[in-house]
Amino acid sequence: MKTKLLSLALLTALSAPAFAHNAGDFIIRAGSATVAPNEGSEDVATLGEFGINTNTQLGLNFTYMVSDNFGVELLAATPFSHEVSLPDIGQIAKVKHLPPTLMAQYYFGSGNLRPYIGAGVNMTVFFDEKFTNDLGVLSDLDLDTSFGLAGQVGVDYQINDNWLVNASVWYLDIGTDVNFKLDGTPVSIDTDIDPWVYMLSVGYKF
Repeated sequence: MKTKLLSLALLTALSAPAFAHNAGDFIIRAGSATVAPNEGSEDVATLGEFGINTNTQLGLNFTYMVSDNFGVELLAATPFSHEVSLPDIGQIAKVKHLPPTLMAQYYFGSGNLRPYIGAGVNMTVFFDEKFTNDLGVLSDLDLDTSFGLAGQVGVDYQINDNWLVNASVWYLDIGTDVNFKLDGTPVSIDTDIDPWVYMLSVGYKF
C-alpha cells in the first residue's frame, strides 16, 4: 500500500505543470521602477558638478519569447522626474525623462524559476527642463537626447500558468549635454547620468 501511494505521489509530481516560458509567449510586467543616477559632470562655472536625485515611477516591460530561452524585451515607464543640484547651493533645476530600452535576453533553466540576462540599447528623451533657482544668471535650460548601451539581470518566478513575479536590475549608459545660458552666454556641460534601475513587478503571460 505504501509503495502504491509513493508511486502515485511521484507520478503526480512528475505530471505537475512546470509553468515554463515557451516560444511564442508574450509577457507583460508592471511594478515599481527606481532610477538611481551614478552621475558626474564637468565643472559648472567653478560651482562643482551636477547632482541628480533618485526617482521612482511605474515601470512597464513587454517581452516576447522568440524561443524557450531567448526573449526580446521593451522597457517603458511613466516619466521620471529628477532634481538637479550644485554643491553648497542645492537644487537649481528639475527635469523629466523617458528611457525606452530594447533588450535581447537569455533565460536559464526550464521550470517556474527563470533567471535571465540581457543586453541592448537605450534612448533617453529629456523634457520639461526648467531652472527652479536661476541664481540671477541662468536661463534657457535644454538637455540633449541620449543614446547608449544597456545591461540587465533578472529573475521570473511563475506562480501559475499566467501569473508571475519578477525582480530585475538594469544599468543604462546615459550621457547628455546640458545646455543653458550663463549671464547670456551659451554654455554646454558634458554630463553622465549612468543610472542603475531597480524594478519589482508582477507579470502576466499569455
